[in-house]
Amino acid sequence: MDLEEAIRSRRTIKAFGAQPVAPAVLDELFALAAWAPNHHLTGPWRFRVLGPESRRRLKAAAGAEHAAKLDRAPTLVVVSAVQTGNPVQDEEDLLATAVAAYIVLLAAHGRGLAGYWRTPEVLRTPAGLAACGVPANERFVGLIHLGHGRQDKDAPARPPLQDCVEYLA
Repeated sequence: MDLEEAIRSRRTIKAFGAQPVAPAVLDELFALAAWAPNHHLTGPWRFRVLGPESRRRLKAAAGAEHAAKLDRAPTLVVVSAVQTGNPVQDEEDLLATAVAAYIVLLAAHGRGLAGYWRTPEVLRTPAGLAACGVPANERFVGLIHLGHGRQDKDAPARPPLQDCVEYLA
């Protein structure tokens, strides 16, 4: 699959088979994510793959009403960005981490995996962050769900290019 096709065909998938993504494949995805552009090559992204115990803690922190969504995918990855306290560097590192998260999703798609990126409320709480081992000097960026997809989705409509682009004199 070429890059343009991968970008155009990746979808948010929310129905997965039960088999988790192999650690070796996850390592390949994270190694590719390390190529995300980031100012001063700080490598601020952190990826935490949740095992059964950390998932249980996260579900407990989320509460019964929201816990079921955490069981959709067999592999959950918490993405966070190291923060230094320097506002400019922290913003740059946060945005670089978002790019790294997208690389994970795109590379997973290129390997025939499905995924989606969520930002559940529980990971904006001290209990949720603690459940996943995210320290105080990191900012939560996203929860990536990965696995073997069990659904197909059509491409959603995109805004017209002229709504997104402006050429300035």
